Amino acid sequence: MSRPPRRAPPRPRPPAAADAAVPAPLSAPERERLLSLRHTDPHHLLGAHASPEGLVVRVLRPDAGAVRLLLDGHPPLALPRTDPAGLFEGLVGGVAEVRPYRLELSFAEGRSAVIRDPYAFLPTLGELDLHLFGRGQHELLHAKMGAHVLEAQGVSGVSFSVWAPNAQGVSVVGDWNRWDGRIHPMRVLGGSGVWELFVPGLEAGPHYKFEMRGADGQLVLKGDPLARRTELPPGTASIIARSEYRFGDQAWRESQAAVNPQQRPLSIYEVHLGSWRAVPEEGSRPLNYRELADTLGDYVAELGFTHIELLPITEHPFGGSWGYQVGNFYAPTSRYGEPDDLRYLVDRLHQRGIGVILDWVPAHFPKDQFALGRFDGTALYEHADPRQGEHPDWGTYVFNFGRNEVLNFLLGSALYWLESLGMDGLRLDAVASMLYLDYSRAPGQWVPNAYGGNENLEAIHFLRRLNEVAYRRRPGVLMIAEESTAWPGVSRPTYAGGLGFGFKWNMGWMHDTLRYFTKDPIHRRYHHNDLTFGLLYAWSEHFILPLSHDEVVHGKGSLLDKMPGDRWQKFANLRALYGHMWGHPGAKLLFMGGEFGQWREWSHDRSLDWHLLAGAEHRGLQRLVGDLNRAYRAEPALWEADSDPASFYWIDVHSADDNVLAYARVAPSRGRQLVCIGNFSPVVRHGYRVGLPRPGRYEEILNTDAAIYGGSNQGNSGGVWADPWPWHGQPYSAALTLPPLAVLWLRVPEG
Repeated sequence: MSRPPRRAPPRPRPPAAADAAVPAPLSAPERERLLSLRHTDPHHLLGAHASPEGLVVRVLRPDAGAVRLLLDGHPPLALPRTDPAGLFEGLVGGVAEVRPYRLELSFAEGRSAVIRDPYAFLPTLGELDLHLFGRGQHELLHAKMGAHVLEAQGVSGVSFSVWAPNAQGVSVVGDWNRWDGRIHPMRVLGGSGVWELFVPGLEAGPHYKFEMRGADGQLVLKGDPLARRTELPPGTASIIARSEYRFGDQAWRESQAAVNPQQRPLSIYEVHLGSWRAVPEEGSRPLNYRELADTLGDYVAELGFTHIELLPITEHPFGGSWGYQVGNFYAPTSRYGEPDDLRYLVDRLHQRGIGVILDWVPAHFPKDQFALGRFDGTALYEHADPRQGEHPDWGTYVFNFGRNEVLNFLLGSALYWLESLGMDGLRLDAVASMLYLDYSRAPGQWVPNAYGGNENLEAIHFLRRLNEVAYRRRPGVLMIAEESTAWPGVSRPTYAGGLGFGFKWNMGWMHDTLRYFTKDPIHRRYHHNDLTFGLLYAWSEHFILPLSHDEVVHGKGSLLDKMPGDRWQKFANLRALYGHMWGHPGAKLLFMGGEFGQWREWSHDRSLDWHLLAGAEHRGLQRLVGDLNRAYRAEPALWEADSDPASFYWIDVHSADDNVLAYARVAPSRGRQLVCIGNFSPVVRHGYRVGLPRPGRYEEILNTDAAIYGGSNQGNSGGVWADPWPWHGQPYSAALTLPPLAVLWLRVPEG
């Protein structure tokens, strides 16, 4: 006899949800403000609230067909829809206090989800955070505002916050809510102007923006000003980011903090990552951050540079700006990978003994609608008056440095790059445009300061504070100003009345030196002072000698192509220029491609012409740059006291007709000296007597005319002996062979 088939026990069914009672309706104005994104405190209406009649729960989910309340210790309750716009409201009688609860949402396509209610959470920003931000003193702003994965009240999710004091309403939209601005309206925290919302259950990865009803009543989508990751341009969405990277460069950081940057060698290789080197097999794709870590690191280490300086890699929508029109001041550009990929690059460079400097742009920002411009419908980050708030040269907005929150935004960006992303320094672009209210402006097109002057007092305060905080938090940091005027004390401490930078680009040296070297040698006698004038002010600042990207664009030609003469003379002139530059007081900076003699003007759209290294002349120039760096780093006379007049003296400054000059570099604490001699004419000068400071044999440690560099190999067989004949005001001298268009370095015997 067969048995009947065994049946599975019936599954327990969830209890049917009773309908919650409908609470007293919201007032018409409050309902309208809530539904039209004009409410400054949606948490006051949404979520669970105790009332004399019981627990009132309101949920605004226009995307849901039904909402059930799952209240701890209570049967599920269906919340009635009280407004076709998606407002669900229920009253749970007999419940006198707020208990933990969840919401079960049912959607038209048959999908359902159980969620925590965002409006059941306390603010994730504290009163101290808001106070410090309002005073411009929050040094960890990047860790608080923006989007952060964290745990609130024991629940994991993402905290969103944004400063928009004049907005009528703000909502966070993204992949998780189908970019529907009705679903997650935010609240403003007191009088701070900061809007905040915690969305439980979210993790890193989704794209997001802020939907904002501005002061003008218009709805706009804005990227997060403090987003730490963004999507690849031309996309403009922010991305919820969370770093998992752990740096392994502690030894590097400790070594840098232990030494005064002004008393160590500093030789910088300036790089535009997108055009340094490409992958031809992949449509000339630029190398990404991780690929660059070893490729760029190996190259820079081989050439002996101490640092690289990156043209701006803060995210920027327009690649043709080279990064100087920044859209996101906290996010590394996604063109080359994710933020942790950049951390890997910086970490690997540090472990190779190479520092990393970021070109940082606090002077201005573009007018892109998705970014900072007219952020909350008003001139928030910028001045409203175009005479103060717009830059006539670049078609951009100028930061309002007089607002504490704007100052804090920029300060936080700088500290984020230095501390979280591991940069060793910042080079501030266009500092002169920040210092002068009338920069590039005609009379009547600018507004004087409170004392009637043209100094931007608020920008000066910002720069001083930035430098003070940076040096306090990161001993050994490199704070560098590109400042093109004679503003006094740019690289002097703030306590001495300066701006507090560690270094300033020597734009005067650059212009004078290039003007001299681009002249035909027959005319150089009339421009000899171009090489000597800079020593009149060389000690007024801590200078960097820049041959930067700005000198090889916009029709200026490459450094090699600027040089006069035939092909051989062009290379010889450039080698002599480098020999003089590395011997001259001041740290060094050279833009990529200059080290091997790029013929074409630089373009951000293509890789450097690496195929040129098949030619012996280009390889020779590259070898010279490497030898210059190695000799420079090994010789304290070239860097120990760069900004001290005791580190330099002229030997022969008057031989303009011969196109010859000679000077000595000195390490005062050690007594070591180096003599640098330049012959900037295309003729060999035999038996040319030069004064020398000591007796003994002078080793020729560098000759830019050596055959290994592509030169004619004229020289002094490795060294000369000093004669006891006074010359050029020195007690000794030697008859030298001066190679054509070349520089010699002679090591002075220890005495």
